[in-house]
Amino acid sequence: MKNTFDINFDFTTDTPYFWETYWNDEMGGVFVDPDSESKTLKKYHKIVWSKQLPNGEFMNLTEGYGANYLTWNGFRFGSDSIIASFRYEKYRFMIKQVMNYLPNYKDFMENYTRKSYTLGGSIIFPKMQGSINQSRGCNPFIRDRFDLTLECIRKFYNNEKSPLYDTLLKNKSFFDLFVDFKGYVDYFYLQDLVNDDYSCVIFWIGNGNFEKNPFPKTVEEYLMWIDKQLNFVSNRNKRILESLTKK
Repeated sequence: MKNTFDINFDFTTDTPYFWETYWNDEMGGVFVDPDSESKTLKKYHKIVWSKQLPNGEFMNLTEGYGANYLTWNGFRFGSDSIIASFRYEKYRFMIKQVMNYLPNYKDFMENYTRKSYTLGGSIIFPKMQGSINQSRGCNPFIRDRFDLTLECIRKFYNNEKSPLYDTLLKNKSFFDLFVDFKGYVDYFYLQDLVNDDYSCVIFWIGNGNFEKNPFPKTVEEYLMWIDKQLNFVSNRNKRILESLTKK
């Protein structure tokens, strides 16, 4: 398996027109999404997540197209990026400060983008109207932060309310596949985002109190956010590769 799988493969490279459109905005932007357009990413998702579930079933994913991107046992899954750089119009004021702070902003952002679009920066969620992917991006208390999303998932397994509780409840049959929070974390190789006994999520910035618009507040905090995400991706890639060598 290891010989046919490149854990450092950059999914932007087989996404048509990704880099041709990337600098259409001065901040840099994803105008063509590898989550839907990279054939290699879809194949890698199928390889890595087709395995025994904590509830004893075996998830054997089938590749398809559009709404049937990946399917199994009545579930439809889509790819979602774990990593976020917040290059949104509403956050342009901060990105402008980052651009002024970094003399090599374009090189910095291209390097970040290539590293974040390796498998360690991606996950799958069920596809449906009002999906987890959509809800975590739109919710003002989450704003695409995966560390806060994981805290919502931890609370859900403990039957505690959170900004994403209602969305997660709609996906209860999905979360039941993993039995508990530890099962979910281990299945998706998210161990570097929790403490040793899985009782707490490790936040990349802040304290996880779900404040409104939880973006980095300073250039220094923004750069720390980027650095911690990329360290997580690197460590997760190592975990994934190690698991594949055992198959």
